[in-house]
Amino acid sequence: MRHFDEILQIAVARKGSEDALWQGMSMPKGRDDIAAIAPEDFLAAFARGIFSAGLAWTVVENKWPGITEAFHGFDIGRAAFMEPDWFDQLVSDPRVIRSPPKIRSIQDNAIMIQEAGDFPAFIADWPADDFAGLMLWLKKNGSRLGGSTGAYALRRLGVDSFILSRDVVARLVAEGVIDKAPTSQKAMAAVQGAFNTWADQSGRSLTEISRVLAQSIDA
Repeated sequence: MRHFDEILQIAVARKGSEDALWQGMSMPKGRDDIAAIAPEDFLAAFARGIFSAGLAWTVVENKWPGITEAFHGFDIGRAAFMEPDWFDQLVSDPRVIRSPPKIRSIQDNAIMIQEAGDFPAFIADWPADDFAGLMLWLKKNGSRLGGSTGAYALRRLGVDSFILSRDVVARLVAEGVIDKAPTSQKAMAAVQGAFNTWADQSGRSLTEISRVLAQSIDA
């Protein structure tokens, strides 16, 4: 496994400069800023990812104002105690993605957020050096938050994270960390270990390291 500086130089060479490498990237938020995010915003971010699965992102983007309205701003209590009549209305509501399993998952994730107590603080206090553990927790306790769905949702909210995109996985394979896209806890532990090593070497966040890995692979 290369030192992080070597991978950084590969990425810089591909992009032409370090400025170009970081262009457009949002830095992760601090602990207090994450803890101050409204629980409804977490539910909305999860819902956006769930509804987008299998669809062009523009479909959900264009419908998002109507989806937000139909779900009453993703009010946690209301979504958690979704009554059958409301569920039936949502399934037939043209404003939303009319998938019963996806709609039910919004309720399930509202329950998860509610049962966690102070969910924003719970996320904010989860250590970055165990982000893989947080992904496993969301997969086990949430609904349809496995794969990259949960990670992308947290990234959108500013949580320090790594995204196992095709290019990031390709770099991890090239470095001998894994031999294919990670699906087991053992493989995810290896991924987390590699990110932790590169974080120690560079002092950079998971978000920055993830960007460097992705940009170090030829398209």
